[in-house]
Amino acid sequence: MKMTVLSLTSAALLVGAGSFAASAQAQESFQYPQGYVGGDAMFWSLNPDRGNSRDDIGLRLRGGAQFNDYFALEGHLGTGGSDRGADLDHLAGAYAKGIIPVAPNFRLYGLAGFSEVEISNNRESGLSYGAGAEMDIANNVSIGADYMRYLDESAYDFDAASVGLRYRF
Repeated sequence: MKMTVLSLTSAALLVGAGSFAASAQAQESFQYPQGYVGGDAMFWSLNPDRGNSRDDIGLRLRGGAQFNDYFALEGHLGTGGSDRGADLDHLAGAYAKGIIPVAPNFRLYGLAGFSEVEISNNRESGLSYGAGAEMDIANNVSIGADYMRYLDESAYDFDAASVGLRYRF
């Protein structure tokens, strides 16, 4: 009887350990393409060539599809914040995202694409670029931060630093 209980306990422990190892391995390898969505606090700044800069805090939603460990396509939608008559009505953009996996749970990335920004009913569009980093804090959740130059016009620049969460599905 003792041997049967010991054998059953050993078998249960082996099955449990095997299941845990398979689960851990499955968590580390993602299938591509992989979709994601995120929300960020966006600290934006409007810097005219003449006069004082204006800045405030808005919200940014982002989503995309990652096609492998090194490349994704991403979109941004942002709004909010007002400083001395400069209201961020909306921000929309589409970007190619190059990713450098530094460690299994930490990545650096660069973004390049096209944005449209409307500030106080003045709409401008142009090329955009930026860089950031993200770190996994759970199986499908990461925290990240980035800095984007959304517009680089002859009369002003529009930049934003963002911090937030991303969920992979």
